[in-house]
Amino acid sequence: MLLDRTVRFLASLRLTVVCLAFAIVLVFAGTMAQVDQGIYAVQANYFRSLFVRWPVPHTGWSIPVLPGGYLVGGVLLVNLLFAHFKRFGLRWNKTGLLMIHFGLILLLLGQLATDLLQRESTMLLAKGQTKNYSEDMRLNELAITDTTDAKNDQVVAIPEKMLANGGEIRHPALPFTVKVINYWPNCRLFTNAVPGSVPVTATQGVGAALHVLTEPPATGMDDRSLPGAVVELIGPRGPLGTWLVSAMLGARQPFVFDNHNYTIALRPARYEQPFSLTLLEPRHDVYAGTDIPKNFSSRVRLRRPDTGEDREVVIRMNNPLRYGGLTFYQYQMAAESPEHTSTLQVVRNPGWLTPYLSCALIFVGLLVQFLIHLIGFVKRRKPSEA
Repeated sequence: MLLDRTVRFLASLRLTVVCLAFAIVLVFAGTMAQVDQGIYAVQANYFRSLFVRWPVPHTGWSIPVLPGGYLVGGVLLVNLLFAHFKRFGLRWNKTGLLMIHFGLILLLLGQLATDLLQRESTMLLAKGQTKNYSEDMRLNELAITDTTDAKNDQVVAIPEKMLANGGEIRHPALPFTVKVINYWPNCRLFTNAVPGSVPVTATQGVGAALHVLTEPPATGMDDRSLPGAVVELIGPRGPLGTWLVSAMLGARQPFVFDNHNYTIALRPARYEQPFSLTLLEPRHDVYAGTDIPKNFSSRVRLRRPDTGEDREVVIRMNNPLRYGGLTFYQYQMAAESPEHTSTLQVVRNPGWLTPYLSCALIFVGLLVQFLIHLIGFVKRRKPSEA
């Protein structure tokens, strides 16, 4: 009996209505919260979570106040599955309904795949510049580069998350240990002391004469947190010194260890590709007599050494380049020199086809179910007319 009641509950129309009602409330609350929290924080707290949590002031605790997007979507997915097999089963005259339900399930799973697997980054190119990597504007990494070989750099990239966890970091490609002394999710650097700032406890590099001021993490659409850290490098014979690394600095700081030349820097996370793009000609066209943009486009050369591919491609605002599982969109151009630089948005989304497939499946399912009912209706009318 308990199993029957559970199945009836999971397949009930009431559960569907409750899920849809929570989805409406979630979208409304998340939209309103963007004013204070920013779009990325709202996405993480409201839609990419099991519960929406409310931080209790002055306690450091948070309590769940609403079901999150993952919970609502997951329950709705289970509800669709149980509702179909309990009410319709696998009968041939319900083929259209099966296709419709499967299309809705595919839509939900596709959105989940997009949330989990999609990756956005940017590629900033100056005219004539060639790059085989894009950079993530939300994630950073500590890059320690062995530059001893003039032809090939050996790079060890340590994710920012490991810096935030603190402690000691060891990597088989590094002959020394990285120890995190301080980490700040968002900070500003000053050459002189300002209210609230503290001197940096670095003994090497440019950070020894700077002051750091911590700030709350940036949450705006166009804002970016500038994390910083003080790290100590420890070799087999003892400490090598401490360095300040920061996304605000950007520059690579050189040092020498065991007759090898190294640099250390905190930079945006990079995603390297087996092909490269060279910016040949950026274009920023405006309507005659105005400053209103008419067209952004970039003519680039695509080279892939392993296949010998070498061709030119024009990337426009509404005409992206799809290549190697990536989509390159024309994102923006520098306002001060649009004829010299161009920024491409690079999107990796393995589930980009699922919305199209699910909508097509729902459309075909509606058509099939309509034809099934139409044929049955025509067959029933023929004997009565005779």
